[in-house]
Amino acid sequence: MGISINRKAQRMNWQFRISCIATLFLGILTVSAQQDPQFTQYMYNTLNVNPAYAGSRGHLTALLMHRSQWVGVNGAPTTQVLAVDGPMKNNVGLGLVLCHDALGPASEVFVDANFSYTVKLDENNKRLSFGLKGGGRMFNVDFSKGLVENPDVAFQNNIKNKFFPTIGAGIYYHNNKSYLGLAVPNFFAQDHYDGEEQEIAAERLHYYLIGGKIIDLTPDVKFKPAFFVKWVPGAPVIADISANAMIRETFTAGLAYRWDDSFSALLGLQISPDLSMGYSYDLTTSDLRSYTSGTHEVFLRYEFKTVEKRLKSPRFY
Repeated sequence: MGISINRKAQRMNWQFRISCIATLFLGILTVSAQQDPQFTQYMYNTLNVNPAYAGSRGHLTALLMHRSQWVGVNGAPTTQVLAVDGPMKNNVGLGLVLCHDALGPASEVFVDANFSYTVKLDENNKRLSFGLKGGGRMFNVDFSKGLVENPDVAFQNNIKNKFFPTIGAGIYYHNNKSYLGLAVPNFFAQDHYDGEEQEIAAERLHYYLIGGKIIDLTPDVKFKPAFFVKWVPGAPVIADISANAMIRETFTAGLAYRWDDSFSALLGLQISPDLSMGYSYDLTTSDLRSYTSGTHEVFLRYEFKTVEKRLKSPRFY
């Protein structure tokens, strides 16, 4: 009887702690943000989206990604990402993200350190992680680069090495078969380059919602649906949905759709137990379709796994 009461008390204590942390983070998720690059293979680049993902794979992981958007359009976005993360002691995860993003005459370099704390919800590997990220970005605009349609642009002042601090937060629920996360990448209102207006504009708060699931169709085939939603107050919601099939834990193929923007084909290959790669091609459906041959995105991911972890807890997202 005493043991039972003690367990109930411990459970209530954990529930109270989780409630307090969740209230803190949801309160933080209401402040203000930055103009972030988008990715088709977001399900492999989660650390760039949500700091609470740091260390969730249970081992050190390094990801390298490149995206060339709207190929053929002068000044179209290009993005490179290096993300490294891993678990530490006491339920803590750490990660580092380096990102270079270029759009027309503007370029940015992001450097963000990520911290996560994970609470184990039960004995079936259900976990809730809370994440914070902090860092900064270097912002440059040179209006002499590329073509501009607005003659007044030539009279704008260039921006060189302007530094902006970044602070973001996220929540990430995950188990062996599914995940769901909510994050805000940055709370500070900062400048960014508006490609449509060809001017420096103020940024607004961005909310990111991401989720996915692993469904065993047969012993050799796994179905991997996923979604990604980005919401900026006062702007249309951007929503991505994808469906991948993994065959014998080696080859992955699927399709994706970004609302009112593009259809995508995705391919992936597990080259070795530690090394995987992926490629996606976006076919644009917006008004840009007459000017571009599409968007290409590739990634390499290396996982520093022990033999024991490869056998005991394989991860597919």
